[in-house]
Parts: sequence; structure tokens; C-alpha cells
Amino acid sequence: MIVERLDHVNIITDRLAETARFYSELLDLEERDGPPPLPPHQVRWMYDAGGQAILHLNSTDCPRAFDRAVSPGAETGAIHHVALRCGNFDQVKARLDARGGDYRINDLSSIGLRQIFTADPNNVLLELNFFSA
Repeated sequence: MIVERLDHVNIITDRLAETARFYSELLDLEERDGPPPLPPHQVRWMYDAGGQAILHLNSTDCPRAFDRAVSPGAETGAIHHVALRCGNFDQVKARLDARGGDYRINDLSSIGLRQIFTADPNNVLLELNFFSA
């Protein structure tokens, strides 16, 4: 097998602090600085509980190794959504309710899966997957 796992998703935003706060508050991701020489006002990395950087958040003025046009706030083009495996459905739903978040719930009880679909501050659609034990 060549692919071992999904490494990370990069989101380019004109709302860096708000986007980092969204992922931290909603999904308990840990916000950290990116690698030098990139300054914190241009890049934030969001880590899961296992210490894996799963989201790289970059400001629109952050230098990129492979640059291409992006439109923060626009729908995500050919990528329909980003799916994250999560725990604690009730807590995430309560956090969305507390923020007045717009979301949709999908229940696939046949496979023990409940999903929450919501968008981040940049209109990136998230599929939050909660599998029953």
C-alpha cells in the first residue's frame, strides 16, 4: 500500500484567527505555530489529540511552495467536503447550538454512524463522523 493515511488539509483564509478559534472551540483541536520561518500571523496548525497536525491554516498572504488562485469564503471547488472522524456527538452538537451554528444531522443507523455537516468560517464543508462503539 502506498497511501498510509490522509496527512492534512490546508485551508487558506482571510480570517486566520477566527478559523483557528472555530476548530479549537468546536473540535478541541490544539492550535500551534507552524514551522519557522513562517510567522504565527500567517500560519496556524491544528493538531488532534494524538499530536498529528491535521489542518494547516494559512493567511492569504502566506508564502506557498505551490501557489494557485484561491477565493477564501467561496465554496471549495472540486472538493465537496472534508470528513473528520470525531467523538462525543452530543458535545459537538451543543457547541454548534451555542454558537448559533448552521448544521445538518444525518443518521445512518444501519452502519452505526451519525454525522453532522457544517461549514467553517471559510465555507469549507465539514462532515463530522461519529461511529458508535
